[in-house]
Amino acid sequence: MAKSDSFFVRSLVVAGTTADETEIDLGAFVDVQDKTVLRIHNIAVQYTDAGGNLLDDITATAATNASCRWQLTTQSQGTSLVTADDRSVISTGALTIYNANSASQAGAVAFGHSIDVGPQSWRAGYLVATESIYLLGERETNMASGDINVAIVLECSTETMGTSQAMALAMSQQ
Repeated sequence: MAKSDSFFVRSLVVAGTTADETEIDLGAFVDVQDKTVLRIHNIAVQYTDAGGNLLDDITATAATNASCRWQLTTQSQGTSLVTADDRSVISTGALTIYNANSASQAGAVAFGHSIDVGPQSWRAGYLVATESIYLLGERETNMASGDINVAIVLECSTETMGTSQAMALAMSQQ
C-alpha cells in the first residue's frame, strides 16, 4: 500500500448534559472509488470549559464525582453513546473528576483521563474507509463548570488499497 506522510485532522464537540455530535468530513482524504483510505495512528484529546480554560477550571459540584464521555465513530450515533463492540467505534474516552470538598469549597481534588479504546493501542492504527466520522460528547449534570469542550487531534495518513478491499472496509464500518 502506498502511504502519505502524517497529517492532522482536528475537531471539537461541546459536551452538554444531552449528547451532542459533530460530523468530521474526510472527503478530501477518503475516496473508495479511487482506492484511498485513511489510517488514524493516534488521537490526542483536550478538555476545556466553555471559556476555553483547561482542566484546573473544570469542577464538580461539592462532594461528588462527575464525568464527561466522548466517542469517535464511523457512523452517526445521534445522541447515543455506544460500547466497543459496536463495529463503528474508532475510539472512546472519558474525563472523570472527584470533589471531596464541602459545598462551600467546590472544586476538583482528582482528575482522571482515559482513552479506553484508541488507534494508538493497535499495532497499525485504525483504517477508515467512510467519508465522514462522528465525534460525540456528553457530560453529567453534576459538572459544576458547565458544558465541556472536547477537542481532538487525529494523526493520520492516507493509503491506497484495492477497490474491492476498500469497498468491503467501507461497508463493514456502516
